[in-house]
Amino acid sequence: MSRTIRVPLFPLPGAILFPRSQLPLHIFEPRYRDMVRDAVDGAGRIAMIQPHRLDDDNRAPLYAVGCVGELVGLEELEDGRFNIVLLGSNRFRLIREDEPEETYRCAEVDIEAFDDDEPPPLSLAQRAEVEREARRLGDAMGLAVDWNAVNRLDDETLVNAIAQVAPFDVGAKQALLEQATLTGRADLLVQLMQFQRAAVTGGTEVEPTIQ
Repeated sequence: MSRTIRVPLFPLPGAILFPRSQLPLHIFEPRYRDMVRDAVDGAGRIAMIQPHRLDDDNRAPLYAVGCVGELVGLEELEDGRFNIVLLGSNRFRLIREDEPEETYRCAEVDIEAFDDDEPPPLSLAQRAEVEREARRLGDAMGLAVDWNAVNRLDDETLVNAIAQVAPFDVGAKQALLEQATLTGRADLLVQLMQFQRAAVTGGTEVEPTIQ
């Protein structure tokens, strides 16, 4: 089953969005200011997707999977910039990119390519492993984290929030986004945090397998 819609694309390396997660963004480039204004006047949707390289020319090839965000927060600044908040609705698979009519890129996407219903919770052991590796990585990086607040997050919010903010490379972030299940994402996240911690501390960890 598929359902195709046309969406504006925001190609931003390192920025991923998940269903039911939020992503705050500061919008300053003229083309993306146009995109925000058009979204406000239209369907209120902006699709986050990662480019394979820095998008300086607005023509970088794109990964095939992204996530549609609903515009749920908007602050227009005096100089025309915006602070916005997107709430993830559906992951999508890119079908085809449109010939440019706007200053920004748009595409036809399939928003039923993934099962994005709310997932079942993690096992207690897997939840504990995610929390343990997150604490270890945070300590290794010298981060100040309110772990009590972290512990109160539900499983999906915890896993997706770490995936969004952790300093993984673009390919790793994309692999997390494309995981079919929360359990699979949590497993990969643990591997990536272990590898990242080893890189910070100079230890040795087996590099995670990203398919």
